Amino acid sequence: MSWLVKLSQEGVEQLPNYVCFTMDKLCQRNISLWVDEYLPGLRRYFACRAHPADVDDLVQEVFAHLYWHLGRSGVEVKNPRNYIYTVAKNLLVSHSRYQKARCRAYHDSLSSDFDIPDMITPERTVIGIQDCRCVFKAILGLPPRARTAFKFHRFEGMTYQDIAERMEISKESVKELIQRALIKVRRALEEAS
Repeated sequence: MSWLVKLSQEGVEQLPNYVCFTMDKLCQRNISLWVDEYLPGLRRYFACRAHPADVDDLVQEVFAHLYWHLGRSGVEVKNPRNYIYTVAKNLLVSHSRYQKARCRAYHDSLSSDFDIPDMITPERTVIGIQDCRCVFKAILGLPPRARTAFKFHRFEGMTYQDIAERMEISKESVKELIQRALIKVRRALEEAS
């Protein structure tokens, strides 16, 4: 049972300490009533617009915002429905921006059929060592400029711009050098497999 449901059944005292503020009983009672009244509608609202795993979190954020706002400002909300759905809409926009920045659309969820090997076998160790040797050999076989750009980017974590300044070449040249290096390393690994 989430704290949001506890809020509607047992009162505000069930919230964690870092969320609690001094509020009068009228405000607490209003929020509890609003949770009871608007919880199902908010769930439906978010279910149509967000990932199913995020629905309860978004609903909880709406009521946490409401609790925070009313507890700190003491402002009376004359039309709670409009206020709650405005908060929900704004929260959905912020959530969408966050998910877009994290490229969530490209993430694959793990299924229960996915088996993670629980042991490192000698065979896997040998294969890993061979792959590492192959990658190192491919890196050492790169032309000097490509190898230097690749090392700066992959091993030292430098940006393309920093590499370009250090090597005194253009940023586009750095991109091209690293792209060529990656292609050669990938081909070397494919040939070894």
